[in-house]
Amino acid sequence: MDQVTKKRISKLHPSVRDEVSRIILECDAALTGRAKVRITQGLRTFEEQSQLYAIGRTKSGKKVTNAKAGQSIHNYGLAVDICLIIDGKTASWETVKDWDNDQVSDWYECVKIFAKHGWLWGGNWKTFKDLPHFEKKGYEWRKLVQMKKDENGYVNL
Repeated sequence: MDQVTKKRISKLHPSVRDEVSRIILECDAALTGRAKVRITQGLRTFEEQSQLYAIGRTKSGKKVTNAKAGQSIHNYGLAVDICLIIDGKTASWETVKDWDNDQVSDWYECVKIFAKHGWLWGGNWKTFKDLPHFEKKGYEWRKLVQMKKDENGYVNL
């Protein structure tokens, strides 16, 4: 697991940090070729969410999210986005490439591992598919936004 991923895990909600670390290590162990997993996004502030929501609306570009501030599971540290790092340097969001030649795409190997641990994949959403996105099953932003926060700013689950 690379340092970028470790740093991003350290900012996730404390209740999922160890689990996400185990999932990433399991993905990396399954990917025996040139690819390893990197978390590209974990905890996202409400301000960062607002800026993303503006893209394709009040800022130029193609829409990247339908979630306003507070409506993303990222805002609570309970979601991650990933990419594959090829040969330790090149980011890839290629979902069909089989870098380790085991007849299963490396991306799908990770999808299966996240699912085994009870995480939902944005690639399964009916609309606005989000292939890099995984979120902890059982949490809904409408409930999270109403919860009290601890001294570090994380919702009390």
